Amino acid sequence: MEEWTEYIIGDVCNTISDTYKGNAEEVVLINTSDVLDGKCLNHIKTPNRDLKGQFKKTFRKDDILYSEIRPANKRYAYIDFDATDYIASTKLMVIRRNERILPQYLFYILKSKAVLDELQMLAESRSGTFPQITFSEVANMEIKLPPIEQQRRILEVLKSLDDKIEVNRRINENLEQQAQALFKSWFVDFEPFKDGEFVESELGMIPKGWIIKEIEDIAEISKVSINPQKQPQTEFKHYSIPSYDDGMKPEIQLGEEIKSNKYIIKNKMTLFSKLNPRIKRVWYLDKLDNNSICSTEFVPYKAIEDSKSSFIYSLINSQGFYDFVMSMVNGATGSHQRFHPEESLRYKIAYNETYSLKYCEIATPIINKILDNRNESRRLATLRDTLLPKLMSGKLKVNE
Repeated sequence: MEEWTEYIIGDVCNTISDTYKGNAEEVVLINTSDVLDGKCLNHIKTPNRDLKGQFKKTFRKDDILYSEIRPANKRYAYIDFDATDYIASTKLMVIRRNERILPQYLFYILKSKAVLDELQMLAESRSGTFPQITFSEVANMEIKLPPIEQQRRILEVLKSLDDKIEVNRRINENLEQQAQALFKSWFVDFEPFKDGEFVESELGMIPKGWIIKEIEDIAEISKVSINPQKQPQTEFKHYSIPSYDDGMKPEIQLGEEIKSNKYIIKNKMTLFSKLNPRIKRVWYLDKLDNNSICSTEFVPYKAIEDSKSSFIYSLINSQGFYDFVMSMVNGATGSHQRFHPEESLRYKIAYNETYSLKYCEIATPIINKILDNRNESRRLATLRDTLLPKLMSGKLKVNE
């Protein structure tokens, strides 16, 4: 039987603070907001000049970026790519394993619920503006570690689940692109109607028989709100900005845990984030449980006729609508930007009743498949999170 050894995390890894000294013309800057739940979200190059003082740290493949602020927000990433000319913020720890542990095994430890919960508690116990940790607090946490070969077998189990979740994500991305390509072809470029007669309109030339409509002619914004704290022991499914970013998984919370008013949401609504709309967050909802609510930082759009819900979703998800919203953004730069939801209802589109319904006949099965894949991924993530502590404590054995 293979022996498990007790360590502290600091025995199996170090924090790296190597300063970037390259002279590339362009670099990629990674802030805490650019990492989430294992992924590095930003790969956009920027000129290597006049960089803010916080961007200093280099990192490399198989390193782990781990935010010092609010561990529970899952601002961490496993680096599975060549990170040449990437520079991390000083608010991100760069954690590098040693020979005792496989890099991905270390990452699974650091993102486990037990570790995150303890680090969040330590962060909140400190005085200061933000709940924050240091590497020394991570390093002092106790772990049990099997030999390398057993680590590999455990990783095979966990990665098989994560790989399927990633396959579902890629399938959904492709399905979204199909629905958007069809929407653009019909309602923006009018490709199926090129051989027909066109007429002038305020949006330019459109097929004869089509009309110009604003969103408010075919959809409305729901504003029915609720104060969950008045139902302290009721279990709510909370569709929030963080839960969207965390794989579109609504958070289950008791009413007493939710500190402000929320919107009541219903089936066939489309949520669009008004908070920092530069980051596009569009969430189609169907087959909701009772007591489903969403953050007031989302705008809940609902088709006036349910039969056109897929059309409204694709319209809200379109590049044209996004550009229109961004033209209305006000407020400070960065994450505090917003727009007035009522103004978005004035977005205009060339519209045809017959083809909007035909579009829904094609798009609805696509969207339903996306929802099914998303639900399967949630179940797989729950299974993975259930297995993780058992596998990593040795309570559940993996045979060769």
